[in-house]
Amino acid sequence: MKKLFIISLMALTTISLWAATPELKTKADTINYYIGLINGTQMSQMIQSQKEIMPGIPSNYNMVKAGIISGMNGESALSVDELSNYLETQFTELQAKQAEEKQAEEKKFLAQNGKRKGVITTASGLQYEVLTKAKDKKAARPAATDTVKVHYEGKLLDGTIFDSSYERGEPIEFPLNGVIKGWTEGLQLMPVGSKYRFYIPYALGYGERGAGESIPPYSTLIFTVELLEVK
Repeated sequence: MKKLFIISLMALTTISLWAATPELKTKADTINYYIGLINGTQMSQMIQSQKEIMPGIPSNYNMVKAGIISGMNGESALSVDELSNYLETQFTELQAKQAEEKQAEEKKFLAQNGKRKGVITTASGLQYEVLTKAKDKKAARPAATDTVKVHYEGKLLDGTIFDSSYERGEPIEFPLNGVIKGWTEGLQLMPVGSKYRFYIPYALGYGERGAGESIPPYSTLIFTVELLEVK
């Protein structure tokens, strides 16, 4: 909903990007036009970069553009309050529907995944499997207050890779108590030199909000992690 309000605010302050370029006769003309041009360009880029404008509703650049032009021309039969109330209601309903669908999808996946040989489910709901055991049977396991060095790959349930230290070509270091709950819990199970795969419920991941454009709300996460070092 925040993105929608940003679009609305910018629409009120932006000279239409799609109008014919005016003749800039004075410095005032140029300054005013450039302000509109910057805002219009940023708005255009923002709209086109969004896959969804609301949960489950794909972004349609041409329809948003048409709405902006109609609004600037005073063609709307509805007030700003009426439009906002409608959008807020739709957002709430769509968000609730998305949450219900995602929760059902996660429940089904974890129930089936937990039955696979080698997959262990902890009391919190975290699931993991050992891909490679540590060669050193006395290898240290990290505490929540330790800093760890790892290689990892993160995927969504549909197989989309949203983050990978392998692709960047270098491992990463971080304090274990500064990451999502699923990582804090899971890595404490790992001895140095081992490789695990974690199946992290959304409640132990990025929750109801998700993270940026890559991790949608209510996302179940799959991480493959190699624990290289504990500091």
